[in-house]
Parts: sequence; structure tokens; C-alpha cells
Amino acid sequence: MNYTRPLVAIRTESIKKSLMDAKGRGVRIRYLTEITKNNIDCCKELTELVDEIRHLEGVRSNFMLSESEYLAPVVFDGEVNIAPKIIYCNIGSFVEQQQYLFDMLWNKAETANQRIREIEEGIPVIRTKILESQDDIIREIKNMNNIADHLSICSGLGGMQMSYNFFFDTYRTFVDRFRDNDENKGKEKKESNRLKWIIDINKDNINLVKVFVKLGFQIRHVKNMLPINFGVSDKELALTIEKMEGGKMSSSFLVSNEPLYIDHFNSVFEQLWKTGIDGVQRIEEIETGAGLADIEVISSTLRAQDLYLNILKTASKEILLIFPSTNAFLRQDSMGAIPLAMQAAQERNVRVRILTPTNSLIEQKVRQLKEYCRSSYQLDIRYIAQMSETKATILVADRKDSLVMELKDDAKPVFSQAIGLSTYSNSKAGVLSYVAIFENLWKQSELYDQLMIAHEQVTMHDKMQKEFINVAAHELRTPVQPILGLTDILGSKKGNIEQYQEYISIISRNARRLKDLTEDILDVSRIDGKSLDLRNEVFDLVSTINSLLDDYRKDQAGLANRSEISFESKFSNVLVLGDRQRINQVIHNLLDNALNFTKDGLITISVSKKTQNANEWNITVKDSGKGIDLEMMPRLFTKFATKSQHGIGLGLYISKSIIEAHGGKIWAENNTNEKGANFSFTLPASTN
Repeated sequence: MNYTRPLVAIRTESIKKSLMDAKGRGVRIRYLTEITKNNIDCCKELTELVDEIRHLEGVRSNFMLSESEYLAPVVFDGEVNIAPKIIYCNIGSFVEQQQYLFDMLWNKAETANQRIREIEEGIPVIRTKILESQDDIIREIKNMNNIADHLSICSGLGGMQMSYNFFFDTYRTFVDRFRDNDENKGKEKKESNRLKWIIDINKDNINLVKVFVKLGFQIRHVKNMLPINFGVSDKELALTIEKMEGGKMSSSFLVSNEPLYIDHFNSVFEQLWKTGIDGVQRIEEIETGAGLADIEVISSTLRAQDLYLNILKTASKEILLIFPSTNAFLRQDSMGAIPLAMQAAQERNVRVRILTPTNSLIEQKVRQLKEYCRSSYQLDIRYIAQMSETKATILVADRKDSLVMELKDDAKPVFSQAIGLSTYSNSKAGVLSYVAIFENLWKQSELYDQLMIAHEQVTMHDKMQKEFINVAAHELRTPVQPILGLTDILGSKKGNIEQYQEYISIISRNARRLKDLTEDILDVSRIDGKSLDLRNEVFDLVSTINSLLDDYRKDQAGLANRSEISFESKFSNVLVLGDRQRINQVIHNLLDNALNFTKDGLITISVSKKTQNANEWNITVKDSGKGIDLEMMPRLFTKFATKSQHGIGLGLYISKSIIEAHGGKIWAENNTNEKGANFSFTLPASTN
């Protein structure tokens, strides 16, 4: 029932008697209403007629329920009369729904004894509750403002707009109430001002802030406010985490008169107030365009953490991070700073660069981060030495904001325990100084990386050179031995030279092998010295390949006898512009390579075009051998790359250089659905 119905129940004998009769029959009666100063006596008397009565502030509806029926008197607000009409229902499902509603309201209510004591003795009941009705929120906060002796508010722009829309009249009343008292006591207005507000003052809210200053608020500017809005008086607290954008009312408020909460938030407010800048001074700076930079020393580690994460969340172009220790990197990764930087890189295309000392855990983490990030440009991490003197994490965002967090105890696993004072700044000179520090360290790490790479390259070159000398010595020795041995044998023989044709053939083959090896070494020397000459002419590639295959077939002792070699071309004339001898050398190298890894099977050479009008030819050597070793794939076309028992690994390197000198490309891949590999290259078609 609303606050008028207890009066009706007590003053109307028939209603009073019906309650007494029901209780006499053992019926359990629960009565829910709003107990006020005007109906408190009736509510006391009503406690004798019902089993239990409870108080719920703001009750407006009127209805009664039994286990099977529902009644709702039609009552106009404020009338203390018996209702002229009543709504009745005995539908079971509807009665059950209304019973659920009653129980929900009943559980939110406080006992009548608590409420009566609060009214009669002036002792407030300690309570903390969540308000979700706009009417309840407005009524509760207005009441808080009307009974407060001082009022401290901390909010964003939305909170100030909401206060202007719904509570500005209560602030005016507050000012009038205390102005008269203070003037009568002879106090200056500045000393007696009990209204304080903390807000981040900027160009967007300056006009609204000036309205509150004119009313009588003392206002201070604090950059990067806490992500909550709260007002606290000497008696009550109201807070919400919603931004209330556009000044709309928050959907929920926590209100409490618990002394611990009130003392805590008054303490938080005073700490922020001490670090704030006078609002009038801030307004003057904005209007004159002078000194808009903020430099703030933050002693609260939790606030520094919130600010740190908020800067990472709002960065739009660039994030620069310097970590002083490996623990700092790992600690802030677990806190969520590194994931937020990754999110900025992935979702907002922010470029993230990080300098950090390293260990095995960080190297593993960095590998994971780079695999996750789609672009190496968006995320770049370099290693620096562990800092012994400068112990601070430095964050610079968009070259506009900097946050320097001193490292107090690197052994602590939690961010808030590990850091000391933090300094925030958006001063252009200060921020760019930190950018310069970062860029210098970045260049130093880059030079260090280049030195390490150069050292590795020298080491690798020395290793490759030794391997080359060993392999070349072996390869040179192999053909030389039979040449010398068989030459000695032939020198001791007498008779017809045709009897020793086999010896001559072996000598000839090994001599050619020695010649090819020598030519390869000379070609590598020419390529490295950039003196590889090409004799350009227009020639028919089909006839060149056929001539080469004829030579292979004539070599009865060669590798070609173990595999079948076929040539496929839809074109009778394939005219290319280039060095015929060099292209022949490339095809020869690819065929030798295929034969080395195909003990028996099919090797196919094909010539094709991607489209009829394409201006280049595509030549492919396909084999059915064991394929390319995956370990060899990354360095397949480099010098001395081989796993064959024949050769010293120069053929593919030379072939690549020849093809690229012709303006073509060469590549290799394993066959996907069958054994073997494909080696392909392109050559520009002749327009002659």
C-alpha cells in the first residue's frame, strides 16, 4: 500500500475488523508500505493487527494478494479515502506473478521498527543499496544534497551535465542556505565554501564549468580522471561507473550512509584535490591559449595503473614503451598492458615499438606476439641491456602524452607494489624529450643488431669457405685421379688405340667434369664481382633443349640412362632474347639436379605461357624423385647449398643469377599430390 492506506486501514472499522478476524483464523498477514512522519502512529497501531509490517520508500502501487485472489484498489495519489473502484482477478498464473512481485519488494524493504526508530530518534539506519529507478536516484541524491553540510563531487563531463540537468536547483539552495549562516558568523565566502568539484577541464566543458564556478563551487582541474563519478557529503555517498554521456541519468547508482565508505571517498577526494590545479586558473589558461600542458606527479599506484591502461586504450597512432628490466616486461604483460598494446596494433592500426631487456621467457613471448600480429611494421620489439641506473618504465603515446613510472621494488610480482611515484605530462617539450631518448636507444639497438648480424655473416662465411675448400678439394681430386691413373695405363700400353676406348671415355668424362667445376667457380667469381657478361641474341629455345637432350642420350655412362627424360611443348618455335649458352647452362644444371635425386622415374621439361598474349615464357623441369629437403628450402638458391653426393652446391646459385640477369625469375617447390619437385624459371619472349 502507499503511504495513505495505513490511515484508511486504522480509521475504517470494517477494514480494521477484517484484519483482526483474519489474524484470529491463523492467516499470516504481511503489510508493505512507506512509513512517514505523517502515518507513523497508524503504522504502529497496524503492527498489532498484522504479523509483520515493513517500510519501502517510494511505494506507489496498491494491491492485496491471497493464495488465490488479487485485489487492486484504484486510488489517486494523496487521497485518504476508501477507493471508489477495485480491480479483481483470480487467474492462477496472474496471482503467482503478482506474488513474485510482492516478494521481490518485500525483500528490498526494511523492518518497521528500524524505520520508526529512524524517524523518532533521528538515528539513521546504516544501509548501502543500488538504485535502478530514475525517480529513486533523483529523490535520493536531492535528499543527500539538501541535508549535507559539505559536498565533494568528482566526475567527468557527463557527470557534470547530468548534475546540471537534474540537481542544479539543490546546489543553488545549498549555497543560499550556507551563505546566510556564514555571513551572520562573519566568515569570508572563500573560507566557508563547502561545495567542491574535481573535473578534467578542457575546451569541451569550459563553459559548463564556468556556470558552476559562478554558482559558488570551488573547482580544481585534474588530468585523466578516475573512471567513476561520485559525490560524497558528511553523511552520504553516491557513485556510478557510467559516463552519463550527454548528461543522461545513469541507469544505476550505489548510495550508502556507511561511515567507512564516506570516510574512504572523502579521503580519495582530498588526495585528488591536493594534486589538482585551480579551476579559475585553468579556465584562464585555456581561454588565453597559454600553458595548456599538464604535468602531474601521481602518488597513487592504482591511479597510475588506471591512467597507464587508459593511455594504451586511447592511443591512435603510435605507442613507444621502454622497460627497465625483464621483470617489468613480464609484470606488465600479466597486468594487461602488453595485450592492450597488441590490441591497438591489430584493431586500430597503431604502430607499437618496445625496448626491453631479454631472457628466454621474453624471447618466447615476443615470438608469440609477432606470430599473432599480422604486420611486423605494426609491432617491433628490440632488446636492450638491463638498466642499472635508470629504473623507470616509460610510455609515450602519439607523441602527445608521456607517463614515467619509477621502479621501486623489481622483485614484486604485482604492478601496484613494484612502482613508486609516476609522472604524467602532455608538455610538448617534455614528451618529445622522451621520444628522443627512445629513438636514440632504438638506433643503438639497431646498430647492435647489425653488428651481431655482420658477425654472424662473417662467421657463416668463414664456415662456408672452409666447407667449400673441403668440398672443392674433394671434387677436384675425384676427376683428377682417374685421369692421371688411366693416362699412365695408356702410356704403358702398346698396340691399337681403339682397344682402350673405354679408358679414353672415362678420361674424357672426368676431364669435362673438371672443366665444368672450374667454370662454375669462375662463374661464381664473375657473379660476385658483378662482371657476368651476357651475349644477347634471338634464339629458339625448343631447338636448344632438343640439342641438350641429344647430348644426354648420347652419354651412355651418364646418369640419364637411369631415368626417362621427356620434353613437352605446344609451341614449335619459342623465340627468346638472351644468351643461348647461359640459358643452356641453366637447363643443364636443372636437369643434372633432377637426375641426381631421381634414381629411376620420369623427368619432364615443359615450355608454356600463362596466357596466349603473355610476354614471357615459363620453363619447368619436373622430376619424380624424393623432392626438396625442407631444411634446404630456405637457402636453396644460395652458394654451397647441397645435400647431394655430387657437386659443391653452386649450380642453382649460378642459375638464379643468370635468370635474374635476363630479367626473369626462378623458383622451386615440391609436388603437392605426388613425389618429386618442380624447378621453374621465366624468360622474356622476343618481340622480333
